[in-house]
Amino acid sequence: MLQVSETSLNEVVVIGYQSVRKRDLTGATSVINAQNTQRLASRSLPEQLQGQAAGVSVRTGGAPGQEAVVNIRGLSTVFGSGSPLYVIDGMFSDPNTTVNPNDIESIQVLKDASAAAIYGSRAGNGVIIITTKKGREGPLKVSGAVRYSRSRVPKTYDMLNGSEFVATNTQAYQNAGYAIQNDVKNYNGLNTDWSDIILRTGSLQDYNITLSGGGKNSSVLVSGSYLKDVGTLMGHSFERAALRVNSEASRGRFKVTENLMLSNSNRRSPQQGNFEVGNPWFDLFNNLPILPIRDPKYITAANPSGYAFGSNDARTFSRNPVAIADLWNVKSSFFKILGNIYLDVRLASFLTYRFNVAGETSFDRTNTIRETGIWYQNQAEKPSSVDDARGQYLSTLLEHTLNFNKNFGLHSLSAVVGLSDQVIRDDGNLASRTNLSIYGGNTFTTINSAGGAYGAGGSEGKTYINSYFGRLNYNFDDKYLASFTFRSDKNSLFSPNERRGYFPSGALAWRINKEKFFRSELVSDLKFRASYGVLGVAGFPAGNAGRYQYTGYLNQAPRAVFGSDQQLYPGATQTRLVYENLKWEEKKTANIGVDIGFLNNTVTASVELFRSRTNDVLIEQPLPRYLGNIGANPIVNLGEIENRGIEFELAYRPKATGDWQWNVSANLSFIRNEIIALGNLGIDPETGNPREYIQSGNTRSQVGRSIGEYYVLRSNGLFQSQKEIDDHKAQASYAKPGDVRYLNLVDGGTDDDINDKDREFAGSPWPKLTTGLQFNLSYKSFTLNLQLYGAFGQKIYN
Repeated sequence: MLQVSETSLNEVVVIGYQSVRKRDLTGATSVINAQNTQRLASRSLPEQLQGQAAGVSVRTGGAPGQEAVVNIRGLSTVFGSGSPLYVIDGMFSDPNTTVNPNDIESIQVLKDASAAAIYGSRAGNGVIIITTKKGREGPLKVSGAVRYSRSRVPKTYDMLNGSEFVATNTQAYQNAGYAIQNDVKNYNGLNTDWSDIILRTGSLQDYNITLSGGGKNSSVLVSGSYLKDVGTLMGHSFERAALRVNSEASRGRFKVTENLMLSNSNRRSPQQGNFEVGNPWFDLFNNLPILPIRDPKYITAANPSGYAFGSNDARTFSRNPVAIADLWNVKSSFFKILGNIYLDVRLASFLTYRFNVAGETSFDRTNTIRETGIWYQNQAEKPSSVDDARGQYLSTLLEHTLNFNKNFGLHSLSAVVGLSDQVIRDDGNLASRTNLSIYGGNTFTTINSAGGAYGAGGSEGKTYINSYFGRLNYNFDDKYLASFTFRSDKNSLFSPNERRGYFPSGALAWRINKEKFFRSELVSDLKFRASYGVLGVAGFPAGNAGRYQYTGYLNQAPRAVFGSDQQLYPGATQTRLVYENLKWEEKKTANIGVDIGFLNNTVTASVELFRSRTNDVLIEQPLPRYLGNIGANPIVNLGEIENRGIEFELAYRPKATGDWQWNVSANLSFIRNEIIALGNLGIDPETGNPREYIQSGNTRSQVGRSIGEYYVLRSNGLFQSQKEIDDHKAQASYAKPGDVRYLNLVDGGTDDDINDKDREFAGSPWPKLTTGLQFNLSYKSFTLNLQLYGAFGQKIYN
C-alpha cells in the first residue's frame, strides 16, 4: 500500500493567530504559492491572485495604479465594497498598490466561516492572510530580480479614414435628399487617426533587491524595490518605491519580531469619471477622422490652444481626448508606513503569550489642475482652476494572545484566546481656487498664485473597534478533527444599542483514509469536512460617508424674520431621520468539502459546496419628505442576499526527474448571487406595486436577480440613413446616420417616446464561472511559467 506523502500535508498554514498543519485544516482555505506568482510582471498582489484559487474573482481595470477589485465567493453587500480583509504580518491593511508583491512569503485565503470567524465582523467578504519574507540563519545573501514587460491594446476597430468617411457621408446625405455638410464638402485631405494618437505601447519595469542573513538567535531582511508602469492610454502612469526591514531576535524564553514597510507611490492621469470628460474609449472610436487635434480657427479666449471639437458642419458628440490629457490632469501621491513589533514569551512548553503592537499611517495628496480650454461642442466655458486635497490616515492596533498546544496520547489540543483594540483616525482638507496665473507662457498651479474664487472644505473621523476572540482545535489520532471559533466585536460605526456583535463557527472533519477498514493503493489521503458559522459585514461606504449613519441630522442654515422689529432669527430643519437600531450585516455560511490525494499525493483534488445568506443588509430606505426627511434617506437593515456555488481544485506534482521538475494545477468555481429581499422600498411608480429594486444609473438590483445587473435601453443596430431616422417614431433631434437605434418597447412602441420604461435587463457584471490554470516547468536555473485566468457568464458595459 502506498504511504501518504507527508511533505505537502505537513505544510504549515497560517489561519489567523495560529498556524496548523495543512492536513489538520477543517475550513475552506486555499494556499497560494507566492514564489510562482512573483514570477509574473504585475503591479500589485491582487493582480497576482487571478486564477490562483477557486472562488476568488479578480477584476483589473488596466490603468496604471488602478486598484483591482477582489471578491471571494460572490458579493454579499449593496453599499460596501465587497473587498476581503487583508492581514499583513498581523496588521489589518490594504496591500492593493502599495505593498511590493516580491516581499511576500506566503498567502492563505480563508473562505468559509470556520476559517475566517476568528476575524469576526470584518471577515464577511473573506480573509487574505499575507506573511512577508524573513531573514534566514546563514551568511549574508544578496538577491535581485528585474522584470520588464510591454503591453498594447490587442485589437481596435477598423475605422474609416478621412476620404472614406467623406465618401460614406456624401452618399448618405445625397440618398436622403439633404444638403452635404460644409466640412464634408470642403474636405482638405486631413486624416486624423485618433487611435494612433491616444494609444501607445505600455511598459512595466520592476526592480527588486534583497539582503538577508542571520545567526542562531537573530536574523534580518532588507529589501528595496522600484516599479514604473506606463499605460497604453495617453497620460496614464504610476510609479512606486518601497523599502522593507524585517528582523527577529530571541533569547531564552523571549522572542522579538519586527516588520516595517515604507512605500511611496505616484499616479498621474487625465481627469476621469464625469460628464465633462466623458469616456476616452468612446471618444477614441467616435471622433471624426476629418477633424484635426488643433486648428487656429478654434482659437478663442476660452480655447487659447485651439483644440478642435467639431461644429454643426462636422458634428461629433465626442470629446477631444488629447485636449483632456493636456489640460485637465490629476496627480496623486501616497506615502505609507506600515509596521508592527511583537513580543513572544514562552510561559511553558505548551503555552506562549504574544503582545502585538501595530500601526499604519499614510499621507495622501491629490492635485488637480484644469487649464483653460474647450474639448467638445457646446461645452460651457469654465475658468482654469487648481484643487489640492490632502489627507492623513492613522490606525493603531494592540493585541494580546495566548496560544496553547499540547498532546495527550492520541488526543491533540490547540487553542488561542485574545483581546484586540484598534483605533482608526482619518482627516482630510481640500482647497481650491480658480483663474490660474500665466506668465511667460508658463501656468502657475499653486493656490496662492491663482487669482479667482476660493473654495475650502475638510473632514475628520475616528472609529473604535474592540474585540475578544478564541479558537479551539481538537484532533484525535489524526482521524477526527473539530474546530470551534468565537469572536465578539464592538464597532463605533453602529448605533450605541447595537455596537457589539457575536460571530461563532464550528467545523468537523474526518480523515477516512486513517481508518483500519480503508485500504487503497490508489487513494493516499481522503478527508471530509463540514462547517457552519456566522460572519459580520460592515456594509458602509468608505470614509466619513460610513460614519454616524444611525444619527439624525439638523441643518442650521435656515433664517427667518419675525416681530415688529423685523429681526433675523436662526432656525433649524431636520434633514435625516434617526435610526437607532443600525447594526451589523450578518452572514451565515455553510460549507461541505472533500480533500483527496492519489498516488502518494502526486495528484491532489478538493471539492467545496457552499451556501451563504446575508441578513440585515444595509440599504437606503426612501422615505417621504413630509416625515422630515428632506435630505439623504436613512441607511437601515432591510435586505437579504444569498450566494451559493461549488468549487474544484486539482493539482499534479510529480517527483523531479534529474534536473527537470514540473507541476500543473487548475481550479474551477461556479457562483450564483441572488437578492432574496430588499424590505420596504415604497411604491413602484411604473407599476403601482411595492418596489422590489434599487436603481443606480444603468444598473438595477432587483429581488430574484443578482446585485447590480445592467438595466439598459435595448438597441437594434445603427441608423443607416437620414430616412431611417425620420421614420423612427422616437428618434432624437440630434441623431445622425451611424448612431445607435434604440427600441421603443412600451405598449408595442405606441407611446412615441423612449424613456426609462423601455429599459430591460441585459446581464450581470458578476461571472458565473471562473477558472484558473498554472503550469510551471524548470530545468536547472531556468523556469517557464504559464498562468491563465478565465471569467465567463458576465456582461461588460461598453
